[in-house]
Amino acid sequence: MTSPPGASSPLPGALPSPGAGSSPLPIPADLHSHTSYSHGQAGTREMFEAACRAGLAIFGFTEHSPRPPEFLYPRDYQETLVRRLPDYAAEVLELKELGRERGVTVLLGLELDYFPGREDFAEEVIRAYPFDYIIGGLHFQGRWGFDFTPDDWKDLGEEERFAVYARYYRDLAAMCRSGLFTIAAHPDLVKIFSPDSFRDWLGTEKALALVREALTAIREAGMLLEVSSAGLRRSCNEIHPAPPIMRLARELGVPISFGSDAHCANTPAFAFDALARYARAFGYEQSEVIVQGKRSSLPIGAVP
Repeated sequence: MTSPPGASSPLPGALPSPGAGSSPLPIPADLHSHTSYSHGQAGTREMFEAACRAGLAIFGFTEHSPRPPEFLYPRDYQETLVRRLPDYAAEVLELKELGRERGVTVLLGLELDYFPGREDFAEEVIRAYPFDYIIGGLHFQGRWGFDFTPDDWKDLGEEERFAVYARYYRDLAAMCRSGLFTIAAHPDLVKIFSPDSFRDWLGTEKALALVREALTAIREAGMLLEVSSAGLRRSCNEIHPAPPIMRLARELGVPISFGSDAHCANTPAFAFDALARYARAFGYEQSEVIVQGKRSSLPIGAVP
């Protein structure tokens, strides 16, 4: 699914060329979105129309993936998702054709949960459809879906929280080394319900070593680090990833992509001006996309 580390090429013919003025946005590509086939609030066509209205040149559908049956949230969408996944794929493939007519490149992707030791399950899911790219997501620690409710975090002491963060970054490194993924999604999602504790943890040498290891694994796998505006809509009220992680990623030469993690028609390209300013503040001047194994660059526009 991925190209060698550092391999970048001009955008393939199916995509708009850099500087062509195909999008008024400083970031023309949103590579992370969801639909009502999981816990989103809009169907594929509605999300496509929203992406067009937002002015995006490239829009990636990345519905959540089926999971092994032992990994479930207390309230879950898996039954519907598994049953309707063929419909999702078929609809997005049809929207690719409509996108060509409208001047918008539509990509078929998936946000695939990574579970250590269940790579066989992930491989089977990936083979099912002609995905342009696969976003790797970490939402579980063991069988605990840690992003379901803040109540799960209230009784955790600092030592317990720090242990969760450390395990998260070990899992992130393992996910990248698996060779199954294209993009590392919201690479500090684990901070979602405990941003202050996470900030304290990031200030320790052990934490930075684990983060460095994970970021190095992303780079060496030829993957992209997602910079996401979703955190601005969450209780943590902070872009993913946090500044210390973003700074280290830039130092290590880790390439980035952008995503809104849109779940409704109001959120494609959400806060992309803020994302552009954020990335440029750390020295990033371009983002990348990977389509069918081909990596291409897009400039990040300046924002007043």
